[in-house]
Amino acid sequence: MIVRTFDIRDVALVIPDRFGDARGHFSETWSDRRFREQVADVGFVQDNQSLSRRKGTVRGLHFQRPPAGQGKLVRVLEGAILDVAVDVRAGSPTYGRHVAARLDAAEGAQLWVPEGFLHGFCTLEDDTVVAYKVTRYYSAEHDAGVAFDDPDIAIDWPVTPAEAILSDKDRNLPRLADLPAPFAWTA
Repeated sequence: MIVRTFDIRDVALVIPDRFGDARGHFSETWSDRRFREQVADVGFVQDNQSLSRRKGTVRGLHFQRPPAGQGKLVRVLEGAILDVAVDVRAGSPTYGRHVAARLDAAEGAQLWVPEGFLHGFCTLEDDTVVAYKVTRYYSAEHDAGVAFDDPDIAIDWPVTPAEAILSDKDRNLPRLADLPAPFAWTA
């Protein structure tokens, strides 16, 4: 397993080893021990999966407010996405900044998005299937989000706001400046 870090602390790209031969390849996509040793000492309680039929579908930017905040380990089973994590930890030197990574089924890389970050993605291919592990169970009363096209965050999405395929919920999310900072940063 290769772990690549970003300029924003705690977010990581996890690339599982792949062993191939004439039949195809084998990959250990998850190891609790290795993840805790090399990335973050967290446990996962739930696996989620989504199918986005059309290229240009945007899901996010989502988070769960404390005390139900979630860390997510995201991977693509079919297709490809631009996956984004935005730091929303009050007091963080990178507050409001984001990282983005292309994830696809061919490479199998996974993005670790810790608690304290918004998360969202845009599909780069039709019929994209995304799977992710979360560190806390879903809580409807703590469910929240920020507009994917918030100009203060300035994510370079592969679609314009007019082209993006969004849910009604995601289309009506507030800007980051209109929300109190939901998480505290710890040095």
